Amino acid sequence: MRILGSILLTLIAVLSFAQAPSTFPAPKDVAAPPPDATKTASGLATKVIRPGHGKEHPAKDDIVVVHYNGWTTDGKMFDSSIIRGKPATFAVNQVIPGFSEGLQLMVTGEERRMWIPEALAYKGQSDAPKGMLVFDVTLISLPTHAPADVAAPPADATRTASGLAYKRLLHGQGVKHPKPNDEVTVDYTGWTTDGKMFDSSLTRGQPATFSLNQVIPGWTEGVQLMVEGEKMRFWIPQGLAYQGQPGKPAGMLVFDVQLHKIQ
Repeated sequence: MRILGSILLTLIAVLSFAQAPSTFPAPKDVAAPPPDATKTASGLATKVIRPGHGKEHPAKDDIVVVHYNGWTTDGKMFDSSIIRGKPATFAVNQVIPGFSEGLQLMVTGEERRMWIPEALAYKGQSDAPKGMLVFDVTLISLPTHAPADVAAPPADATRTASGLAYKRLLHGQGVKHPKPNDEVTVDYTGWTTDGKMFDSSLTRGQPATFSLNQVIPGWTEGVQLMVEGEKMRFWIPQGLAYQGQPGKPAGMLVFDVQLHKIQ
């Protein structure tokens, strides 16, 4: 189950309370917002549990990566990305209104507790929990936001003879590298050096699968440096990108790429 309501799923849809996980005990203030919680005009109440390290707040059309636990006000857990062992990735505007509003108050690294009244949750939907819902949410990252070093490769980036620059963001678990004709499955986001995003598999909600001999030269070269599970940032000069083709993004392009699988 995921907390993707509205457009993707209704948050609960399949889990009944009898089947719900119960590893994480409900917070002591699960029944109602405490006096030190902040309330918005909509009726949402929130409280920062752990401050974050970021400065930017998600916008409605941003993609976020979060971990969360959810309870009803009687302390029953009905959903948890932590128990599933994988953070949830979704667009801010694709979840219940209270969750969307709460996310926009957060910065990366922050953990926040949200008390979401039923009017901002599922409004009596038959397959969803009733009443106020309580979530502990940690905002892990904003993968479609342009990175701080989007304008040029930083000093710690590695450069190849072709002019490609790259930096490892996340170590992988594999040892095999793809070959030039291999088919790969990846998630990626691309920006121009002024920070404008022009493409992202994350916004489509589906990893991309393609042969490495069918993409721009910088991708063909860069992805061959990776192993499964690895995430890298590439700074691809125009000569290794679209080479000034009409209708394509011009100049150096920056991509964050995670290699999921070598077919």
